[in-house]
Amino acid sequence: MGSVSIKTKKRLLAVFIILAILVTALAFRTGWLQVVRGEELKTRAMGQQTRDVPIEAKRGTIYDINMEELAVSARSFSCWVRPSLLWRGKDDVEKEVNAIKTMEKLSPLLDMSMEDIRELAYKDKVIVRIAKYLDKETADAIKESSLYGVEITEESRRYYPMGAFASQLLGSVTDDNVGLSGLEAYYDSYLSGIRGRWIKNVDAEGNGLSFGVERYYEEQDGLDLVLSVDSVIQHYVEKSMEEVLVQTKADRVWCLVMDPETAEVMAMAALPEFDPNFPREPVDEDIKGTFATLTEEEKMAYWNRMWRNPLISDTYEPGSTFKLITTAIGLEERVTYLDDVFVCTGSIKVYDTVLRCWRYYQPHGRQTLVEAVGNSCNPVLVQVGQRIGEDRYYTYLDLFGFNEKTKIDYPGEGMSILQSREYKNPVGLATMAYGQGIAVTPIQILTAFCAIGNGGYLMEPHIVKSLQDKDGNTVLDVEPKIVRRVLSKQTADEMRYIMESVVKEGGGGTAKVEGYRVGGKTGTAQKAMAGGYSNETYSSFIGMAPMNDPKVAILLVVDNPKGVKFGSVTAAPGVQKILAETLRYLNVKPEFSQEELAQLKRGTVTLPSLTGQSLENAIGILGGMSLKGIVSPEPLDSEDLMVTDQYPKAGESVKSGSQVYLYWK
Repeated sequence: MGSVSIKTKKRLLAVFIILAILVTALAFRTGWLQVVRGEELKTRAMGQQTRDVPIEAKRGTIYDINMEELAVSARSFSCWVRPSLLWRGKDDVEKEVNAIKTMEKLSPLLDMSMEDIRELAYKDKVIVRIAKYLDKETADAIKESSLYGVEITEESRRYYPMGAFASQLLGSVTDDNVGLSGLEAYYDSYLSGIRGRWIKNVDAEGNGLSFGVERYYEEQDGLDLVLSVDSVIQHYVEKSMEEVLVQTKADRVWCLVMDPETAEVMAMAALPEFDPNFPREPVDEDIKGTFATLTEEEKMAYWNRMWRNPLISDTYEPGSTFKLITTAIGLEERVTYLDDVFVCTGSIKVYDTVLRCWRYYQPHGRQTLVEAVGNSCNPVLVQVGQRIGEDRYYTYLDLFGFNEKTKIDYPGEGMSILQSREYKNPVGLATMAYGQGIAVTPIQILTAFCAIGNGGYLMEPHIVKSLQDKDGNTVLDVEPKIVRRVLSKQTADEMRYIMESVVKEGGGGTAKVEGYRVGGKTGTAQKAMAGGYSNETYSSFIGMAPMNDPKVAILLVVDNPKGVKFGSVTAAPGVQKILAETLRYLNVKPEFSQEELAQLKRGTVTLPSLTGQSLENAIGILGGMSLKGIVSPEPLDSEDLMVTDQYPKAGESVKSGSQVYLYWK
């Protein structure tokens, strides 16, 4: 065998060196992929081979007290795309061709443009939802198309069968079924349940691998809420509120109805409302056009106002309705009594400030405590407040819960605005005594008034009575909770007598319901503004019935009514309609006195003299006699004025329902 030539040796050496370089490069490349990029590539491979299908838990249903459905979860479908399978192929050209073919078929099925699908599917995620709330027909059509990288999942969509009904109470959810406002937000962790997952290994075509891992985590449906709210009473409330809103041309109307014994909410509503099925769209057609032109910041402000529940979150000056709180404190501390006699001179001087009665030019003169409350006499309530004293008065504000939140099971509860104890002064106490210089939330003041109806106990208000699982088993019962005792039974009884007198003989007569003992108080308070008060008002009525055994406590607030602003004209008639229907619905039997039966039989009433009464009281007195007071001329502001004449005259007999004209100067 001949020897190898030098040339051949060089060639072999060159080949060896090249192979050594290639092997070394391959080793480095392998090390780079396995060590440096190992975790990254492993994650990508698992992402491509693992299909993780979310399984939505069914959101719990919200029922009223009679198990009527107020919010349910309806079945819907979502379309998902896996970008790695949509853009499949050997090179960029083939990937683009395959993606376009799939999108061309998917676009008409979803009624979406290819550009929109492309934009969503380009997201750097393993799986992307590109459409939701699909009906079954559309979902089936997509499934039958067998499109690579496209999947359909069944989900639940929140649906409110009654539309805008009780919208401020129920609230709404986001597109992902997360509580956004109202009860939906407060009880979201109970309602939402726990989402399930179906995890399995698949090949590039989406088929399951023989030796792959497959795990199924079953979803846990959310709990159902059973409310203390009665949808029938809620309907009465909303129907009456709509009439009040139209008649008064107010900006807003709020109403809260509670059981005074337990402080359970029986109805809660605020107008204007919104439809929780479409929570980002105004209900009013006139507003929809301008809404589209708003900036995102302006839209957010509009949504916050639309979703906000003023009965829980907002404060207002209660006006004369707060005189009942002052009176209750005075009676409890025994600094006054029902037949206590006061003298109204038209005003009262507190240090260097003169506080006037509405009858400044023709004072009430001598009157009992009961008459003074019925006459809404500021100087008398100032005197009661002075007898109580600053320290005791603030102590009772604490006892009644005006210096703390009620802890109602609802998000965003507001806080009252009280004059600071550190800087308290006699003038501040005097104005608070008749309902000015203090701002409270509606839920605070009605909860406090429930103590008058239940014998003196401050209760913790609540809306949800129980939580149940999908089989109807009770998981949690919400029992009535006593916070503390604030009044004696004697004081509570005396206060109910005063409240009934206001409706029977005073300015609350427009809330009177034939055959039932109704008690309450009107209130008209100017809105506070920087440096003083505006001409806009909160007109309200707070009441209870029947006063011998209260079943219903109610507060109705009219925000900025136009025209006559008195609570006896704006709020009390709405309360009257709600109470009349609610008491009959609750099977509370009417009881007529002999005088009432005789009047009903005659069909006529004899007019009393209304000269010297305030316009608000005169309208209330007429309302209690089933007559309608017409003010002429109509007052230009909220100041209460005195009746100087009437037609028909006092002593004349008129038919029930007749109009009586009231004149003032």
